[in-house]
Amino acid sequence: MWFRLSALILSAFLVLQEARAQGREIRVAAAADLKFAMEELSQQFEKQTGTRVNVTYGSSGNFFSQIQNGAPFDLFFSADIEYPRKLEAVGLTEPGTLYEYAVGTIVIWMPSDAKVDVIAQGWKALLDASVEKIAIANPEHAPYGRAAVVALQKAGIYEQVKLKLIYGENISQAAQFVQSGNAQAGIVALSLAVSPSMRDGKRWEIPAGMHPALEQGAIILKDAKHKDAARAFLEFVKSAAGRPTLAKYGFQVPEENAKK
Repeated sequence: MWFRLSALILSAFLVLQEARAQGREIRVAAAADLKFAMEELSQQFEKQTGTRVNVTYGSSGNFFSQIQNGAPFDLFFSADIEYPRKLEAVGLTEPGTLYEYAVGTIVIWMPSDAKVDVIAQGWKALLDASVEKIAIANPEHAPYGRAAVVALQKAGIYEQVKLKLIYGENISQAAQFVQSGNAQAGIVALSLAVSPSMRDGKRWEIPAGMHPALEQGAIILKDAKHKDAARAFLEFVKSAAGRPTLAKYGFQVPEENAKK
């Protein structure tokens, strides 16, 4: 009798926990380069757990400022690892939750009907007379924008093209500038260049050694309302279920993390 009663209590508890999970939502601040990968990861996680993942996309620097000012996010996925480290240093994060989830890649992207062949010419394509505007993310607060500037400088063409540069608020907006024709070329994230709306364009991958490594970090925030759910989502991204989605969109999973 006692065993049956205990089983009923346990069953009721599990049903209640499941009901709570079904109504739970975590808020994620994600760098714009993650847009397509994060959409898939969120859908997969929600399907498995019933927990909704409400994602806001933008530039990492802007999110850094917002979080410092109390923005109500549970998790922060940055386009670099420095912004999460800075938040950690001032006590705005959950101890021990910083995780390097990926390394990003930048490419020069042009529409399929571009007059110049970026695949064949690489950097020289940006010097072509047909390229009047080059879109990059704003280097003041977007890690991908800073990487683009450094790469242009190392290529020895920054001074020649700097007046052509136009700046997106984040890397996603920079990509939109090229797609819409407001720029003839862009230095964008590979994760966006392989997305459905851009994969038919032409792209040339910028050698990794021409800019600081785009090591991307995620961290749970101290004031997260649903820390357990946030931790579960971060573990999902780390797992064998999450890593292939990141790889699908051109991200490199750091070897030391892939073994976990």
